[in-house]
Amino acid sequence: MSNLFEAAGLEKGAPRPLADRLRPTKLSEVAGQPHLVGPDGTLTRFLAAGRLPSLVLWGPPGCGKTTIARLLAHETNLEFEQLSAIFSGVAELRKAFDRAKARREQGRGTLLFIDEIHRFNRSQQDSFLPYMEDGTITLVGATTENPSFEINAAVLSRASVLTLNRLDDDALEDLIKRAEVEEGRELPLDADARDAIKSMADGDGRSILNLSEEVLATVKRGTKPLNREALVKLVQRRAPLYDKSREGHYNLISALHKAVRGSDPDAALYYFCRMLDGGEDRLFLARRIVRMAVEDIGLADPQALVVANAAKDAYDFLGSPEGELALAEAVIYVATAPKSNANYVAYKAAMRAAKEHGSLSPPKVILNAPTKLMEEEGYGDGYLYDHDQPDAFSGQNYFPDEFKRRPKFYDPPERGFERELAKRLSYWDTLRKKRGGES
Repeated sequence: MSNLFEAAGLEKGAPRPLADRLRPTKLSEVAGQPHLVGPDGTLTRFLAAGRLPSLVLWGPPGCGKTTIARLLAHETNLEFEQLSAIFSGVAELRKAFDRAKARREQGRGTLLFIDEIHRFNRSQQDSFLPYMEDGTITLVGATTENPSFEINAAVLSRASVLTLNRLDDDALEDLIKRAEVEEGRELPLDADARDAIKSMADGDGRSILNLSEEVLATVKRGTKPLNREALVKLVQRRAPLYDKSREGHYNLISALHKAVRGSDPDAALYYFCRMLDGGEDRLFLARRIVRMAVEDIGLADPQALVVANAAKDAYDFLGSPEGELALAEAVIYVATAPKSNANYVAYKAAMRAAKEHGSLSPPKVILNAPTKLMEEEGYGDGYLYDHDQPDAFSGQNYFPDEFKRRPKFYDPPERGFERELAKRLSYWDTLRKKRGGES
């Protein structure tokens, strides 16, 4: 609803930030989301089919969630109404629903956009359901959090979840060029500083435009292009030590992983801290530490996976900077743990065998016989219940009849806890030979 100043046209001459002036006016102008707004994008197909379901837009800050919601309302001739879950409660929701019902009675639809929808509690989220079901509103919720964990299943079952990407360097470069056209001049940065300003934006489109506006407003025309150091000094924002989307990112994570594999906790911590200092996503590091625990340690120390997952949960719970200490603890643990890739090798070998041999049936002796016919066919006939056997071990064959035992998939080394597992496997192999099963 416009106010008197907007109605008089006075608002058009008011100063507007560059990010607002460059806000897309059609879906195809939204940067970095071709899977949604491109020629074959999900939203493009929805609009071409003449239908717009309720949506949950999931993505990081500055990726275009609010802009997309506004444009969808425009494209579908729906009244756009926006609420923030941070500042709104039950009273504001009720008023929004009442306004939507009044519009519906006049033959007009409403796109109700809820920013930070995950901030609403379950009861508040449930209040959307009857209005979604009867078509009073088309709900578009925006969230930076995983909808599977933060949004009610009942809401999710009535909405399509669309994932928006963090803007990559190409998308950020596109926004810089739009800013340059809008301002009528190139950004006064050399190539290294231009890369640095994109790293500073960290995939956030609004941030790259605000930074560009700050540089353009401060540096006079004709001034020599700024280098990285001058840019950092100007915008008072530290440039990451490496570009998280390019070679430096992959070099450092490779160095961290190999230092862990090589049991060098000091080098591992050094590269871990380099990545933290460069602004790396902490949960990306947590995922890689978990991967190290399963790929390079495995059952040589089963506790490594427990520690790695606990560190991830601790970071989720504490956030920065305290949670980073939990991740550092996990780095030290996995670096000092005994190493084994036997689990990794066994998995790959078993997967190859599964693909090579197709759909071989398990031996009938170990299959249940829930029907008379299956019993007559020999299902379960002769099965030995291991707990009733000496040493709780029958030694019978569990592979398909057509599948002959081969060199073991899993061959634990004489290191860490796997030394104990190797003893167990050797003992069972000996019993299997004695009791008639193949080995």
